[in-house]
Amino acid sequence: MKSTITGGKVVLVGAGSGDPELITVKGMRWLQKADVILTDRLVSPEIIRSFAPAAAKVIYVGKQCRRGHSTPQATINELMVLYAQDGKTVVRLKGGDVSIFSNILDELQALQQNHISYEIVPGVTAALGAAAFAGMPLTARNYATSVRFLTAYKSDVVSETYWKELAQTDDTLVFYMSSETLRDVVKKLTANQIDASKKLAVIEQATTPQQKVYTSSLYAYDEALGGKNFFSPTLVIIGKVVDLHEQFRWVNEKAETTEYFKSEDVSNNENEQLALTA
Repeated sequence: MKSTITGGKVVLVGAGSGDPELITVKGMRWLQKADVILTDRLVSPEIIRSFAPAAAKVIYVGKQCRRGHSTPQATINELMVLYAQDGKTVVRLKGGDVSIFSNILDELQALQQNHISYEIVPGVTAALGAAAFAGMPLTARNYATSVRFLTAYKSDVVSETYWKELAQTDDTLVFYMSSETLRDVVKKLTANQIDASKKLAVIEQATTPQQKVYTSSLYAYDEALGGKNFFSPTLVIIGKVVDLHEQFRWVNEKAETTEYFKSEDVSNNENEQLALTA
C-alpha cells in the first residue's frame, strides 16, 4: 500500500449486486467513515441512505453505456486524487465487485502515480448474486466443473477461435454487459454447434425487487426472446445449470417490472467536476 503526504485515503468498495443487504460489513464501515463518496449508477440508493454520514459529499459518477450521461474515467480519477490530497477519506463505491469488469486498473494507477493511500474491499459480483437469486449454482456437481465470466459488449471482443471453444466447453458461461449483443452471442454459439440441451437464462436487475428471469433454448432464442428489450443491468447464464432454475427458484417475481436503478440528476455534479478539473 502506498503512503501519502496528505493523510487522505481512497477505499474502493464493492456494493454488491443490487440488494442493499449484500454489501459487506467492511464496506459498510468504510462508508460510515467517508468524507466523500463517488458512487456508480448500479448501486442501490438504500446503501447511501442507510450508511453514508449526513455530512458526506455524495457524487454520482456512473456510466450508462450509450444510455445518457456518463462520467469520463479521467474525471473520476481526478476527483479521487483531488479529494484524497485534501486529506479526505474517499469511498469509490462500485456496483457488484470492484475487480470484475470495472475500470479499477485505471483508478489504481492514478492513485499509485499520485502516492495516494488506498484499500480494496471486494463485493458480491453480479454473476454470484444473479445465480444465487435465480437458484442456479454455477458449478453444481454433474452440471459444470468450472465457470467463465465473459463480456461481449461489442462484436470483436471474442475471437472466432474462442467462440468455437465456448460452444464446445462444459463450463458455465456468464456474460456481463451483453444484452444488446445477445442475438449475436446466440448466433456465434449455435453456429459452432453448442449442445442443444444447454439453455440460456437472461436475468434482469438481479437481486433487486424487480428481478426477472427468462429462460430459453439457444436454438429457439429468436422465437422466445428475440424481440425482448431487457432492463439494465442484465446478466446472461448459459449452460446445463440453467435447468436447475425451475426446481430451485425461490424469488417470487412480479408480473410486471420497472426500472430499479434510476438515472441520477447529475447537473450539480457536473458543475463541481468542472470546477475541480479546471
